[in-house]
This record gives sequence, C-alpha cells and structure tokens, in this order.
Amino acid sequence: MKCPYCESPITKVLDKRETDAGHITRRRRECLSCAKRFTTYERAEVLNLFIIKKDKRREAFNREKLKRNLMKACEKRPISHETINHLIANIEQELINMRKSEIESRALGELVMGELKELDKVAYIRFASVYRDFTDVEDFEKELQELIQNEKTKEIEVQAEN
Repeated sequence: MKCPYCESPITKVLDKRETDAGHITRRRRECLSCAKRFTTYERAEVLNLFIIKKDKRREAFNREKLKRNLMKACEKRPISHETINHLIANIEQELINMRKSEIESRALGELVMGELKELDKVAYIRFASVYRDFTDVEDFEKELQELIQNEKTKEIEVQAEN
C-alpha cells in the first residue's frame, strides 16, 4: 500500500478492525518515510454485475458512481460517511442476493430510493428528482404528496397496533 502523501511503498499497519458485519477490513497505517497516518479499507469484490441503462446500453456496476450520487443526495444532511457506506453495503448485498449478472437501472434506482426513503426524506427527494428526471414543480409536488400519504398510512398502522 502506497502512502497517499509521499507515495512511499513502505508502510506499517497500526490497527486492524472488521467493520460492517465482517465484510470490510479497516486498517490504520503509518508511512515509515514521512510518518503520516492514513486509513485503508479492504473488501471482497464479489459483484460482477452489469446495469442495463434505459437506452439498452450495458454498463458495469460502479460502486464509486453509486457513492458519488448518494453523497450528492445526502449533501448538507445529518448523514455520516459511515452511514452512507453502510447504505451502499446494504444495496450491494441486495444485488448479490438477486443472483443476477444483469439488472435494469430502473430496479437499481428503486432499490436505492427505498433505502434512502427509510434514511432521510430530503435525500430521497433529491435522489428521486434526478433519477426520475423531474422537469417541473408538479413532479416534486406529486412525489411529496405520495411521501406524505405514506407517512400518514404508517402513523395509522402504528396507532392501530397500539
């Protein structure tokens, strides 16, 4: 592992921890050349998945692209990077559980929106506005009304249980 500061290949591991239910290994490292410390994450690459786009193009699943899009949706929201990484891990696990080599972008988008809806409503609306290609205020209003209706339904169900 090269040091991100001086690019020296000589580093030592100071601490190693399993995170995210054992799927990711976190290592705290120190460069022996410049003495700076940094963290690396290691995870098994198990997804060999292609996304079928709306125009029928096939594109390899890109974890970093998903992360960038989620970071944009969650920008300036009280959501930690750790939570976003956990969200991505959940989505990847769902994709693995599907046991498919190809998935439509629509299905991936719906999966992401389902996770975001549970996490943060504002991030959900932001993601949905791009994913569903909102063109005017009415599109936002329609999505918000549906979200409000779902919240009211959940409240009624909770009250009925009690």
